[in-house]
Amino acid sequence: MTGLRQRGHAPTRRPAEFTPELLAKIDWRRRAAAEPFRGVATSDGVRPGLFPLRDTGLDVSGVRLAAEDYLAALTARELAQGRFAMDDVTWRHWANGARYFLRHGLCLEDLGENQRDKALAVVRASLSAYGYTQVIDMMHLNLTIGELRGEEHLLNEWLYWFSVYGSPEQGHPWGWQLDGHHVSVNCVFVGNQMTLTPTFLGAEPVVAESGKYAGTTAFRREEAVGQRLFTSLTSEQRDRAMIADELPPDLFTGAFRDNFELNYAGLPLGELTEPQRVIAYDLIGLYVNRAHDDHARVRMDEVRAHEPETYFAWIGDPGPDGVFYYRIHSPVIIVEFEHQAGVMFDNDTPSRRHIHTVVRTPNGNDYGIDLLRRHHERFHR
Repeated sequence: MTGLRQRGHAPTRRPAEFTPELLAKIDWRRRAAAEPFRGVATSDGVRPGLFPLRDTGLDVSGVRLAAEDYLAALTARELAQGRFAMDDVTWRHWANGARYFLRHGLCLEDLGENQRDKALAVVRASLSAYGYTQVIDMMHLNLTIGELRGEEHLLNEWLYWFSVYGSPEQGHPWGWQLDGHHVSVNCVFVGNQMTLTPTFLGAEPVVAESGKYAGTTAFRREEAVGQRLFTSLTSEQRDRAMIADELPPDLFTGAFRDNFELNYAGLPLGELTEPQRVIAYDLIGLYVNRAHDDHARVRMDEVRAHEPETYFAWIGDPGPDGVFYYRIHSPVIIVEFEHQAGVMFDNDTPSRRHIHTVVRTPNGNDYGIDLLRRHHERFHR
């Protein structure tokens, strides 16, 4: 087993002094986030008409009231720091790394326990029990690596920034963002429609073998079901699904890649057998079902409607201890999963104890932007 990598002195909070190296990295992130938003799309460009405004019939009053309750618990100064206009560029400043890069909003570590509980109540009301538990597990595993490194002041369960956007008042678009190491969740409500992307979740390690949260595990189902789908394929299907020989250095549509160009590749789901299709939707459900149950059903119906245009792509070793990357890509969803090399640990090749995942809504509806555009065209000409 490899050991821990020397971390150095990279800050997790806003540093007192900015080095030229840090300033350069912040600058390119600012420039990437400032690019006019298009959304992840293929080389054919953004496909219009995929995300119409509609009445889902779902009750979103509970999460709205949770947001109002949280905002009421903040001081005037905290409100100024933790609340943003709906079109504020900080939506696009999320970053899954542990280092300080354009963090904004209120850090949960700085809030009182009651305020922190109210912030997490907004997250809980937006997600399913499964999704909420998964987010909290990632935060707990961040403390685990802090314990292993003796750096709990730099890596802990509360070093996450929470921001509210827009107005939670009924009928007004609004949303929230939870952002920090290995957890970046963006949630937008337009009427009773919800968009829960981009969502990045990761972990290193993926199992807490000691410490406060010993026994916590992450991504074992995402790993196992993805592997099961690939190994269920025939040799001809595997040849279609395999898109490269080596794992990419990171996810294609991660942070600061809101306008990334990504073409379809791999095996169309329409060429799967019925048993294979069941596995494929079990896999997609592990990501879609992070949303509150009612919204997850709406989202899954949207995904299923585009099954003929949905592709499963694979890179890597499907063996019992193999490392791999997989992707689900359709006009309305992108899911990426990848085993990573060590950052906190000193292994320089990918292992199963560091995993990144991201979910996107391509063709312009990350951050609910296409829905917001339609809302403004209809109600705010």
